[in-house]
Formats: sequence, C-alpha cells, structure tokens
Amino acid sequence: MRVQADRRLSPKLFSPQRALREADDADLGIDLDEQDFYPTHSTLNGKVLVLNGNYEPLAICSVEKAIVLMYLEKAELVSAMTGKAVHSTSISMPFPSVIRLATYIRVPFKKVILSRKNILRRDGHKCMYCGLTGVMLTVDHIMPKSRGGEDSWENLIAACLRCNNRKGSQTPDEAHMPLAKHPIRPNHVTFLRQYVGRIDKEWEPYLFMR
Repeated sequence: MRVQADRRLSPKLFSPQRALREADDADLGIDLDEQDFYPTHSTLNGKVLVLNGNYEPLAICSVEKAIVLMYLEKAELVSAMTGKAVHSTSISMPFPSVIRLATYIRVPFKKVILSRKNILRRDGHKCMYCGLTGVMLTVDHIMPKSRGGEDSWENLIAACLRCNNRKGSQTPDEAHMPLAKHPIRPNHVTFLRQYVGRIDKEWEPYLFMR
C-alpha cells in the first residue's frame, strides 16, 4: 500500500526555496536534545538514518528532511521502506529509511551532549540504585557536588527521588547503595541505537548490528 503524504505538507515539501532553507538549516549532528523529528499530525512520521559519504552513521533526521536533501541532490537513497512512497503534485519519491550524503563531511569528534535527558536515556530511564522504572527520576552525582564531584558522564546517573534523598551527600559506598552498573561516556553509535528504540532492519549493517 502506498502512503500519500499529508496534503498540507506536500506542496511545501517540494518548494525549492523552502527546501534550500531547510537543507541549510538541517542539523546533522548528534545533539539529540535539539532534534525535532516530525509533526505528529503528518504521515511523514518516521526516522531516517543519515550516513556520511563514507557510509559511517552520522545522525538521525526526519523523513521530511531526508526527502529535502534527496530532492536537492545533497543525499542519495540507500534503502527505502518497502511499499511506501511520498508524493507531491509533480514528484513521487520512495519513503526513505537510510540515506547517504552525496559528499563526505569532515566533522570533528562529536560528543553526545551531556544533559539530564541524555543521562536518563543512557541509563534506560531506570534508577541506578534500586532499579525502579516508571517513577520520577532525578540526576544524582555519585561523588556529591558539595564534595567536589564533577558534572560528567562518569559521575552522573539516573536515580529515583527516594534513593537520591537517602544517599544525600554521601558516596554510594558510604550509603551502602551499590550501583547497578558503572556509568560511562556513551559511544555515539551505541547511543543512536538506544535512542531510536526499534531499529529498522535496513539500519542494522550501518550500526554494526550484523
């Protein structure tokens, strides 16, 4: 079954002026806090894996941004979703799953942004002391900030309010609260896998899952 794009979006999607603006503004970095994937009312809902010119995973973008990049020949289609297409009044395109930038972009080492949201994502939205999920979570300093603890991937973990209050200004050893796992700085490829949840089969070779 073919998917007809939302009529409110289709005419704008293939406007050259708008496409140029959106392609220039497209965020192809790994700052996951700043990515707005797609309007919830659109049938263009979905995520597309963006590969660099050398086929290394670079980022995730919306279907709409992927189509804009392909339309402007700034990216090429690597893999499409079977049985789906996007249409405008004059153009029909496959529904992309993986795209590759037309040229290699030399980017500096991209770190996953250290933020509360990304700490919780790394830890699977689970308290690293008691293992509870589905509860209000905070970010706790393993070595308390009042005692010189830094804001770093290795010193910050997800913790429920109860455990955070119980630990207070102590270390986990002092509070007799062992960590479920030692926190580490996430690799951006691993983080991409965790972030998107369900992985399309077409993505697996590029995210080192085969």
